[in-house]
Amino acid sequence: MKGSMSLKYQAVIFDLDGTLCYSAPGILQGVRHVLGLMGHEVPDEASLRRFLGPPLMQTFTGICGMSEKEAEEALRLYRDYYYQTGYFDNAVYPGIRALLSALKAQGAFIGIATHKPLVPSLKILQGFGLLRYIDQVEGPGEEETPEKAELIRRAAPKGLKAVMIGDRLTDIEGAHDAGIDSIAALYGYGHQEEFMGAGAVGMARTVGDLYSLLGAKKPEARGYFISFEGNDGSGKSTQARLLAQRLRQCGYDVLLTREPGGTGIGEKIREILLDRANADMEDMTEALLYAAARAQHVRQVILPALAQGKLVISDRFVDSSIAYQGAGRGLGMDLVRQINAFAIDGCLPDLTVFLSLDPMEGMARRSRSGAMDRLEAAADAFHQEVGRAFSEIVRSEKRFLVLPSLPNKQDTAENVFLKVTDRLREDGLP
Repeated sequence: MKGSMSLKYQAVIFDLDGTLCYSAPGILQGVRHVLGLMGHEVPDEASLRRFLGPPLMQTFTGICGMSEKEAEEALRLYRDYYYQTGYFDNAVYPGIRALLSALKAQGAFIGIATHKPLVPSLKILQGFGLLRYIDQVEGPGEEETPEKAELIRRAAPKGLKAVMIGDRLTDIEGAHDAGIDSIAALYGYGHQEEFMGAGAVGMARTVGDLYSLLGAKKPEARGYFISFEGNDGSGKSTQARLLAQRLRQCGYDVLLTREPGGTGIGEKIREILLDRANADMEDMTEALLYAAARAQHVRQVILPALAQGKLVISDRFVDSSIAYQGAGRGLGMDLVRQINAFAIDGCLPDLTVFLSLDPMEGMARRSRSGAMDRLEAAADAFHQEVGRAFSEIVRSEKRFLVLPSLPNKQDTAENVFLKVTDRLREDGLP
């Protein structure tokens, strides 16, 4: 295999925990769980963090004073917990997705050498959508405790100039023993003092520092705009929030916002629009207020975030005005499009998630959840007309991803996440 001529290394081997992923919450909770079950005192936070990095057998004996037999039982209990729930209490470091994508595009072989057992390592990489960038994953099997150097040798192809990137001294020492260069990831769990004199060829204080240390070309930041639409009661606000959380876990730089609102001015307009005391508001006034809030939102929040390469998720955007004021209030969908053309100035979502639900079922759900705002409290005929308009809008544009709003919000969230990430890959995002 030949690597890119611009890269300093043909093969780049990464540690997992503390280098690609911030896994501390799940690991430490697993340790607390095990020590509680076994009747051991849970150490202070500083001591507990020493469990991050080295093999757990080593830390159970060294920190907790367990015998080898006790440590084996602790490890079994830990794996029972971690394999079921703890492994996903985790997040990819911001910037890692783009780095892996850039290295792969520039011809690098990418491997993983981790003390974390192989099964949860593969689950984590698959769950975060990183496995497609990885050529080789090496971690301990059920009945083995290999040294880090052995894992690195397995992960690094023979004959290629390779480097190991890790956040603990064991990674740097393992690379030395395996006969390859190493880079210390200071953004992880280790400290600079830990690596002094250890022989690393470089230290990365941020993920971005790795580009120059590896000789890799950094890709240009690319923003992406997702809006959520749906009739009242469809759960779009909840689903927008859950998607933002999940994408942040996967390492995307996400901005979650909403309409009307998203800015100081927009939030004040929102209060006016949704206040049931303003029942005498003229329909045209309503439409213009929505457009005014949107004009501020686009220029102050959305466009700057996209220019910074962020993934913007907005709970409602211009389609809502076309459906609610254009059709629901009877102003005319084309007229409301024209009004909002000035507000959005050509800024349209790359993808719109439309949560499909019968308008009357949506209103039944919404009425069960508490007090309704001024628009939600409108007559059934209004909401049915809004639903009809949304159906027309969805049919007219390819950017819509229509998904059912299921009774269980977690089922809906999983479906939304899978379909949206499929679309992100189709559109060329890492």
